[in-house]
Amino acid sequence: MSQPTDEHALWTLIKDIKFGMLTHRQANGDLHSHPLTTQNKSADEGSALYFFVSHKSELAQGIAQDRHVNVSYAHPGNDSYVSVSGQAMIVEDQTKKDYLFTPLAKAWFPGGASDPDLALLQVNIGHAEYWDVKESKMMQLAQMAQAVITGEPPDKLGDHKKLNLS
Repeated sequence: MSQPTDEHALWTLIKDIKFGMLTHRQANGDLHSHPLTTQNKSADEGSALYFFVSHKSELAQGIAQDRHVNVSYAHPGNDSYVSVSGQAMIVEDQTKKDYLFTPLAKAWFPGGASDPDLALLQVNIGHAEYWDVKESKMMQLAQMAQAVITGEPPDKLGDHKKLNLS
């Protein structure tokens, strides 16, 4: 079982990234990605991520066939990157929809949290990996230049961690 600090570190990295790219396998075996807005309001929602999708969407149909997904997040300005893999499912939890629904979501689901087309996609995180570079760009460049000169790889740039949350 993961330490709460691991989940907190993961949430800290993704909470301010507006969109994640959710990748799933299509019926023909091809991988396909969709930009989705993470609806979680805090890390206290367990090891799950939530997204709103249309019941009629190719994504909702695909999840019914193959629940394995990956969600990737990138914040190049902060040099932080996250990859999350897990099992996705459509959940019909009206209380959770009401809690997570925002005025912005109304652009896609005009009927609000009770819109009949609104599906709540839950991704139960099994594994996550993140890279979070703390050094300034100048320090990163200096370390890379030194590596080129010496032929030795640069010292560790930031944090890289693998988490098992299942």
